[in-house]
Amino acid sequence: MDEQALIQDALDGSLDAFNGIVLHYQDLVYNVAYRIMGEHDAAGDATQEAFISAYQKLSQYRGGSFKAWLLRIVSNACYDELRRRKRQPIAPLKPEMDDGDLLEDPYWIEDDEATPEEQTEEAELQAAIQKCISALDEKFRIAIVLVDVEGLDYATAADAAGVPMGTIKSRLARARDRVQRCLQGVWELLPDVFRLNDEETT
Repeated sequence: MDEQALIQDALDGSLDAFNGIVLHYQDLVYNVAYRIMGEHDAAGDATQEAFISAYQKLSQYRGGSFKAWLLRIVSNACYDELRRRKRQPIAPLKPEMDDGDLLEDPYWIEDDEATPEEQTEEAELQAAIQKCISALDEKFRIAIVLVDVEGLDYATAADAAGVPMGTIKSRLARARDRVQRCLQGVWELLPDVFRLNDEETT
């Protein structure tokens, strides 16, 4: 994809060009939104809002990493929604089955080669990780999502979060520590590298 050409065409009024940008980044933007929001519906809404905002603000893009610019928009969209929810808390909705039980989210982890037991353990681990990430304050949540989940380098993550690189590193260190401690409740599912020893948990 010739990103800069698409951006220029979109600036010139080509909706097809902007749709090309959307298609290229929609999975990334959705995954970031989902990890920050912790709910599929909320992530979908944040993704839609982010792309609408990006289209409206495209003329404000001044070069540099377009990915970082776009992720800053989706991070802000998630921030706004999380603040709104704090003012008006709502219970997350999950689909119900015929017997009235809640259908748990399948997440995005599926491996056809894994055994049913391995799939179950992986799903449980991913659910625990997401729960721990969702428990973080927004600024720490965004840092760990951008760097550890999406694999952005510090400079791009800092740009996306709109903070200095030193700040993103500091927030990331604190976020990693809190998530690691949170995950000790499911230590049997964790790789050894993530397990705290007795001294670290006291």
